[in-house]
Amino acid sequence: MARTYAQAVLGCMALILALAGGTKASRAGADIDQARLNAADAEPQNWLTQGRDGNQTYFSPLTKIDDANVGRLGFAWSYDMPTARGQEATPIVVDGVMYTSGTWGYVYAVDAATGKERWSFDPEADPRAARHPCCDLVNRGVAVWEGKVFVASVDGRLHALDAATGKELWKVDTITDRSQSYSSTGAVYIAGGVAVIGNSGSDMDHGGVRGYVSAYDIETGALRWRFYTVPGEHGKPYENPELAMADKTWPAGRAPQYRGGGTVWDGFAYDADLDLVYFGTANAAPYDLRLLGPGPADALFTATILALHAKTGKVAWHYQTTPGDHWDFDATQKLILADLPSGGARRQVIMQANKNGFFYVLDRKTGKLLSAKNFTTVNWASGIDMKTGRPILTPQSDWYDQPKSVAPSWAGGHTWPAMSYDAKTGLVYIPTLDAPAVWFDMARKTGGTVRYLNGFFTGNSVIPDDTYDADAMRPYYGEVPSLKSLEAGHQEKLVRELLRAWDPVRQTVVWEHETSAGLRGYDGGVLSTAGNLVFQGRGSGELWVYAADSGKVLKVIATGSHIMAAPMTYAVDGVQYVAVQAGYGGAAITVGAFPPTDIAAKYENLNRILAFRLDGGLVPTPPERHDADFPKPPASTAGAEQIGRGEVKFIEQCSRCHALGASVTPDLRKLTPEIHAAFSDIVLKGASAPLGMESFADILDQTDVDAIHAYLIDQNRQGYEAQEKARGER
Repeated sequence: MARTYAQAVLGCMALILALAGGTKASRAGADIDQARLNAADAEPQNWLTQGRDGNQTYFSPLTKIDDANVGRLGFAWSYDMPTARGQEATPIVVDGVMYTSGTWGYVYAVDAATGKERWSFDPEADPRAARHPCCDLVNRGVAVWEGKVFVASVDGRLHALDAATGKELWKVDTITDRSQSYSSTGAVYIAGGVAVIGNSGSDMDHGGVRGYVSAYDIETGALRWRFYTVPGEHGKPYENPELAMADKTWPAGRAPQYRGGGTVWDGFAYDADLDLVYFGTANAAPYDLRLLGPGPADALFTATILALHAKTGKVAWHYQTTPGDHWDFDATQKLILADLPSGGARRQVIMQANKNGFFYVLDRKTGKLLSAKNFTTVNWASGIDMKTGRPILTPQSDWYDQPKSVAPSWAGGHTWPAMSYDAKTGLVYIPTLDAPAVWFDMARKTGGTVRYLNGFFTGNSVIPDDTYDADAMRPYYGEVPSLKSLEAGHQEKLVRELLRAWDPVRQTVVWEHETSAGLRGYDGGVLSTAGNLVFQGRGSGELWVYAADSGKVLKVIATGSHIMAAPMTYAVDGVQYVAVQAGYGGAAITVGAFPPTDIAAKYENLNRILAFRLDGGLVPTPPERHDADFPKPPASTAGAEQIGRGEVKFIEQCSRCHALGASVTPDLRKLTPEIHAAFSDIVLKGASAPLGMESFADILDQTDVDAIHAYLIDQNRQGYEAQEKARGER
């Protein structure tokens, strides 16, 4: 970003001081503004945005910890959060104070040198308003600007807090239609004097919500503009003029219950010189676009990277990464701004490792496609046509007529965990998932026996990991391929997570490490530093450190906690720290029994911030996990038909959060007598809403609930009998 001469001089002075030993800036608390952000490299002791700088690189110029001494890295301090769910935020540090968010949209301010709490904020999120959030009650971070801290709570309310005290200054409701399954899980982003926030829900309600982005005045909370990402009901006025163009790419007869999707739940960036705010949009809704009727089906602006003028919300350009998306290939992954050589000159670009498996480099002023190569296994497309920008589809992409193994899976080649760009090495470090998914049309193959899976749409998919059982699936999902046939058609293990160092100019892998194999570990985002270091947390509970240039493993720190969030680094009084939030959940809430390699199977899921420094100690581990025994089941008169109906309804609506086994949420096979007695009130009346279990009365009726309850009691009985038999045999 451009800086004035005076800013550059002051920045160089600050950089010299910081690298010489570090001093606390003599600024008022958290007074980040655009000039200061433009000069972020001049104060490397701070981490001013989610990605540290205005380019969202997740890279730090700090060098106190480097490839020569990182072997001495150890525990400095921890801050315990009062939750046990998924932690996905990266903290911000400004002048010795750390600000971050957690489950529900709680905000914490702590002393960055000691972890001592300064204040905390409870957004008092209404669980009845956060209707059926897709993937846990997570929050991906705060924004700090001009003495304020901004957070969007899971119920879709935007809060502005005083950075010094945590006192709420204003709040606004960002949700336009409370009857739909909207929620907010993404980080707020500051762009040109406005606080920008999207929402989530493209996957929900079987017809998805309608995506949009809203921008609010940072001083008052007044709405400045709102951009809808997909057209509304056919025949109704367009809120944005660009929707007239988008509408031509949707079937004209789209029924009102299919609201389009295209939500914006992550991945903002901003170029102050161009005054453009960038973001990617989520999948189209429904997944099975045939349900929309005949006609065009590119479905703009879903699965699209957009650039809007920050002052007006008008479109500057758009690039659709996956036209006609019916594989859940969101384009919401984080975006990085950089200057790269292209065509014999340096270009201002924007980069994304997309969920669809391709790494895109676009001109960030015009949106022109500069390059796009696959960074993971891709079989749904043979490449990207550089003239049209469209993917070149293969027969494997069409799962409508019969189940197909599509790579990458619905979980993406890369999703929300942050990648990092180190301009010194010229490499982007990508947390990569190399795995296919078996896609199938459940309604067509089963005659409607199962119409939804996990509360999602008619068409769905399963990642064929070590738990994949085609024989068990066929009664529900049709003639799915066997595990043996899938393995025969895949060059590597079916499911691998990797950390890949990617050259965005040559579009090739420079080095890689396999981080989990056979089962998803839900490994974390990435940090790189000028000390020639790359940091990543794993589901196995360690923080791994690599040499940025070669990929050599330099340090592994056992933490006892599952790490999904991206680490960050900062300095206070000349001491460099590395910090990361720890906690299992998010999309992993849908997995069910913990992978055996996952540390969450051994230790309690204690949410906490962990900080490290040179010559630190061992990380204190959380208490060991002890799963409860199966209680004696209550009496039941349910027959096979009711139990079978309950199983179907459980698969359709409950399995997204309540797998039958050790998980983030309670094992519903082991309910207490009190919960059995209150079962209907919990599901239909929201009796446990404060714990995150909102009412499902909009989706289920009493007959459904009684059937689900009967099925769970039967599962309780089976588990109890097996348990007692095993005890008798000992």
